[in-house]
Amino acid sequence: MEGTILIVDDNPSVIESLSLYLKRKVSKVISTANPKRIIEILQKEYIDIVILDMNFESLDNTGQEGLYWLSEIKKINSDQVVIMITAYGDVELAVKALKLGAVNFILKPWDNQKLLATITSGLELSKSRREVSMLRIQQNQLKQSFNTQYQSMLGNSQVMHNIFRTIEKVAPTDANILILGENGTGKELVAREIHRLSSRSKDIFLSIDMGTITESLFESELFGYKKGAFTDAREDKTGRLVLANEGTLFLDEIGNLSQAMQAKLLTVIQNRELTPVGGSEPISIDVRLICATNRNVNEMVANNMFREDLLYRINTIQIELPPLRSRGDDIILIANYYLQKYAEKYNKANLSFSSSTIELLLAYQWPGNVRELSHAVERAAIMCEGKIIPPTDLLLQKPGKSISLTDKPISLNEAEKIVITGALKRNKGNLSAVAKELGVGRQTLYRKIKDYGL
Repeated sequence: MEGTILIVDDNPSVIESLSLYLKRKVSKVISTANPKRIIEILQKEYIDIVILDMNFESLDNTGQEGLYWLSEIKKINSDQVVIMITAYGDVELAVKALKLGAVNFILKPWDNQKLLATITSGLELSKSRREVSMLRIQQNQLKQSFNTQYQSMLGNSQVMHNIFRTIEKVAPTDANILILGENGTGKELVAREIHRLSSRSKDIFLSIDMGTITESLFESELFGYKKGAFTDAREDKTGRLVLANEGTLFLDEIGNLSQAMQAKLLTVIQNRELTPVGGSEPISIDVRLICATNRNVNEMVANNMFREDLLYRINTIQIELPPLRSRGDDIILIANYYLQKYAEKYNKANLSFSSSTIELLLAYQWPGNVRELSHAVERAAIMCEGKIIPPTDLLLQKPGKSISLTDKPISLNEAEKIVITGALKRNKGNLSAVAKELGVGRQTLYRKIKDYGL
């Protein structure tokens, strides 16, 4: 049977007998005569069952030391399966142990058939508790996803109608999707719509911003890790890929992965299985993979910055989102959507745009796309003193005029936003080049782009 059993008993003959018998029945048996090693072992190994002696020499057969170590085990992991073992058929002591969380009780000398039945049921219980724990984590992820409000996809332009038709065609399949587009064009909205229309819609949609995951954390975040895999690994952690099992996994900004990270991801996609850090048993996964990036991946492949074989794996279907500036009257449609949303939020009924404001909305280049439009409309809703929003309340730069930090008094944050916006424009969204130009780390740049909604 698959499983690891820890035997804790101060009698060497008991350890030898149990180990000899159980090693033929389960995949791994660990033993110790010193109960003080229990915590250390539990932190390094995943133990399915602890067989714990009730009586150690120090407390002369009262069973209190066994009860003490049972409570210590439960402090570490309340779901840990513990079976007590003693030479004394004390029913009252057995009841105490069961009340403290033991699942069963074995008397010395034991009957091998009864022992095996107890171990078998213990392993089944351990497995079911792991599954319940996994379901609990997935449920929390689902609640978080369901409780987050996402904008509906809007658009009447021909290019958007073409995208909507593509989404309807690919959603029912399990094909891997690559979504391309500038920052703020709605790549995650497309991914969520594909998931909503798919056969996996009742399962989890998990989004990961790959730009925020460092290379040192990549494996532990995506694949998970086993307790004791490294210094701070005090308990098992389930990886994002396992959490998304049977659902949809959205990997945003996949173009920011290093070559080493790309290779590890490719292996998982090809084999449809992974091994947690510090683990030995591979875990099969079944996920719908949707990736997105604002970078030119074909150019990256040509420059040996992105693996061609990984690109083939992730873009069975490719969807390219147009920048907002090329969507014509969709700009007004989306602006009115946000205006209604923020008018309700700030209790300003019947707000509308003036004709000159509409002209400005259509003429502006929107380097930050829909995300920038949303922030601009929210500012305007807050600043407007009447019912009609004038162009000045949008706080947009006039078309054709270069951005200047000296046009008006601004805060340090506003100045920083303008500088980053200019660098993004000059480098055509290449975040590595932007970080180099500004002299900041990529993680710092990602955080500021997210904070400023760029």
